[in-house]
Amino acid sequence: MSSPVRHYVGGDFDASGEPFPLVDPVHGRVVGEVPAAPAELVDRAVRAAREALRGPWGSWSPAERARALHRVADGIESRFEEFVAAECADTGKPRELAATVDIPRAVANFRSYADLLAGRAEQSWHTGTPDGRGALNYTVRKPLGVVAVISPWNLPLLLLTWKVAPALAMGNTVVAKPSELTPSTAVLLAEVTAEAGLPAGTFNLVHGKGAGAAGQWLTEHPGIDAIAFTGESGTGTTIMRAAAARLAPVSFELGGKNAGLVFADADLDAAVAGTVRSAFTHSGQVCLCTERLYVERPVLEEFADRLAAEARKLTGYGPMISAAHRDKVLGYLTRAAADGQVLAGGAAPRFGDDRDDGFWIEPTVLTGLPEDHPAVREEIFGPVVHLAPFDTEEEALTLANTGPYGLAATVWTTDLARAHRVAPALDVGIAWVNTWNLRDLRTPFGGVKASGIGREGGDHSLDFFSEPMNVCVKL
Repeated sequence: MSSPVRHYVGGDFDASGEPFPLVDPVHGRVVGEVPAAPAELVDRAVRAAREALRGPWGSWSPAERARALHRVADGIESRFEEFVAAECADTGKPRELAATVDIPRAVANFRSYADLLAGRAEQSWHTGTPDGRGALNYTVRKPLGVVAVISPWNLPLLLLTWKVAPALAMGNTVVAKPSELTPSTAVLLAEVTAEAGLPAGTFNLVHGKGAGAAGQWLTEHPGIDAIAFTGESGTGTTIMRAAAARLAPVSFELGGKNAGLVFADADLDAAVAGTVRSAFTHSGQVCLCTERLYVERPVLEEFADRLAAEARKLTGYGPMISAAHRDKVLGYLTRAAADGQVLAGGAAPRFGDDRDDGFWIEPTVLTGLPEDHPAVREEIFGPVVHLAPFDTEEEALTLANTGPYGLAATVWTTDLARAHRVAPALDVGIAWVNTWNLRDLRTPFGGVKASGIGREGGDHSLDFFSEPMNVCVKL
């Protein structure tokens, strides 16, 4: 790790607070420590953000803010290998994934919002009046204020910057709390914001856990004007209660139990390869991963055999984030093995080296479980996918739309009419046809039901992080 884990408050780094261990998930070793921010430091971070909002950062023009975001992107690029190493050390993910997805996407987040801000226009209307002289109405976008950004452990830098960049673009100041399991790239980001010349207090960083700690103190703080959170649905409910007390707006990207549909006319080579990606990328620890796959009955056996064979061949995948998460996933697999059939995986691999002390799970393919089984209904968030048959398009939609979540789905078919018929009928925020996780950062991203509130991406994020005001001038 290139930098010690520290808080960043009001332009100064600070290591105050009782430390807790930082564990390497690959080998299960303690590799560092994380200071748990005391309540006083969280309060100081909020106050520093308020001062920056009223002072230097609040006086910057949109063009100045856009240039600052580009400087942050430049700073991440200039320290690219440092960010990759820190991301891999915290999460255990393969270097290829961090170097081709996580860190480049963080750079793209800052650049895309800087460019959107620079080209953003507001609305205006000429309004008739009784005297015939008229009036001019126009909108002004104002920042919400001090925003709390709470990000998860699976894509630490990507999801942190996905919220920080648009929040800063619209003139807000930020107090960020990354997951206590993956704090390192957030520290590097704080260093980069300082190097990029963002005024003290514009971006603040506090570390710690959730309940009874930094997370709770931040979301309940009366000085926080809005909350942007990605994480587990139950935690979202808790945060929403805290925000409701002062009617603070929230943006939530929460859990998922994503379905995939494979029709008999699908290109099975593409569907198998796509499902390997959608089920096992980052060992299934991505909110968009496919955990339920419904396959039209005539091709189910062939598809299952081919997917299981590919799962058994997979190498180079990473571990679960923690011992607790590994044990949670193993609990689902133990019950699934008793109640259904394991086609591939289903256990912790043995390497014969120090990785055996890490938090690993084999890529797993299940089948034969009823729809109300916990392994089919509840979010596992591991390298696990369950296969089940369907016979009609209507049945496929019913199966896919059942359950509390509604984040993402995949549809595999060569029938263009079916694709356009089925995809919009899915109760999700995003549906991919014959692909997975192909993203345009300008498009709306988010879920329905227990998978979230609001949309992120492009103008949707810029709108959330700002308040429209109307100005009416009598002519």
